[in-house]
Amino acid sequence: MLKSHEELAATNECCEITCIHQNIVEEVREKLPDEETLYDLAELFKVFGDSTRIKILCALFESEMCVCDIATLLNMTQSAISHQLRVLKTNKLVKNRKVGKVVYYSLDDAHIKHIFDQGLAHITE
Repeated sequence: MLKSHEELAATNECCEITCIHQNIVEEVREKLPDEETLYDLAELFKVFGDSTRIKILCALFESEMCVCDIATLLNMTQSAISHQLRVLKTNKLVKNRKVGKVVYYSLDDAHIKHIFDQGLAHITE
């Protein structure tokens, strides 16, 4: 059941008034990224919210790989891997190159490994 503002204030879970430090609110508001940027960031983190995509990224940290090799590594179908690679590519986390009939995937840039390492460090501290 949702608590009323008064109940929250009584348990020290929120302020008793609406805004004490208007100057701080304004300073922080000016520094916040715009809504579209925040939306894009939230979408990026959603992509990291799937364990299969995380496994694919971990594999690609080690080596450029083709779909069939990733599928073998993760014991999944090529179709399932292709679907996840499309999501990763759409979100600019992986890129591909074609050699004959084989498509090789790799990380789009070094930022991806950094984001992953920061997340890993956070959960293991």
